Amino acid sequence: MNSMKKRGTKKSEKSEITESVIMKEKKKKKKRCRLMKYEELPVYLQDNEFIRDYYRCEWPLKDVALSLFSWHNETLNIWTHLIGFVIFVTLTVTSLTEKTAMETLLAGFSRPADEGRWPMMKKNGSADSFPVSYTSQISNPSFLGAYGDGYEVAIWPWFVFLGGAMICLVFSSVSHLFACHSHKFTLFFWRLDYSGISIMIICSFFAPLYYTFCCQPYWCLFYLSSITIVGILVIITLFTPALTSGKFRSFRAALFLAMGFSGVIPAAHAVSLYFHHPQVLVALVYEIAMGLLYAAGAVFYVTRFPERWKPGAFDLVGQSHQIFHVLVVAAALAHSIATLVIMDWRRGLPPCSADILG
Repeated sequence: MNSMKKRGTKKSEKSEITESVIMKEKKKKKKRCRLMKYEELPVYLQDNEFIRDYYRCEWPLKDVALSLFSWHNETLNIWTHLIGFVIFVTLTVTSLTEKTAMETLLAGFSRPADEGRWPMMKKNGSADSFPVSYTSQISNPSFLGAYGDGYEVAIWPWFVFLGGAMICLVFSSVSHLFACHSHKFTLFFWRLDYSGISIMIICSFFAPLYYTFCCQPYWCLFYLSSITIVGILVIITLFTPALTSGKFRSFRAALFLAMGFSGVIPAAHAVSLYFHHPQVLVALVYEIAMGLLYAAGAVFYVTRFPERWKPGAFDLVGQSHQIFHVLVVAAALAHSIATLVIMDWRRGLPPCSADILG
């Protein structure tokens, strides 16, 4: 009897200890998964002192992943670029399947020819208003094949741009989701994020440079090689751990802007060659819009306005980084329109000859 009582007591004690351990683990997990204030964060997560609350800090990976569907100060940073990623996946799938959905997608940019809002673009003797003339481009049966005269315009540069945009946007979303997990994750994912930005800038150059200078192969190779080398050097530079901290925010923005605005040189070259081609000028307008959107995004990124003006008021919605993300997606869409215009222009030209310069 005594031995049975002792066994029962031991089992009861073990059960109590187990329950106690489970309760402690639950409390520890609950404490670890709570949203924290800026002052409670470890130094490596203190990036923006004007965002005062709603931080995730060193959560378990599963909880970090599930926080994609919860509300915190990174929620909109994640979703703004995740939605952008979906938009560019849609563009890619549409391009590959040659569906007429592209016309609907770009219909919002169309203008009646008699409104005079857009330059008239003549193609094969007929005049079409921009951008009606290129909205059917991807749905055209010849988009992925040769023309009737056997002349084929390569479309791989268009897919290079789409790929670069998708890489940048998905890298950004994943980085904002997982960087809070640990110090190692922070270093890795912010490097991944900066690499994605550089890749997108490099890939953005391919389509317009290829279609504009495909009849001047040496210039095309020179410009594409130059931006690729510069982009790789920027990625290597930003792999320095110290440069991921908040105090180098302005330096990072300056590097990316310098990369982007280096496109002014080939753009000026293109205009000097093809200023008498209206479509080239229309594409240039969209490229200027892209540059202005990127520049505006950089201003918000560096100044950290509006949260600087009223710390804590924009912790969840309206903070500078969210605005920056929206402007990046808008700039990428402006560039995609410019690329389609240039592609349409190139398709309307004869094979490389002196005629296209006159």
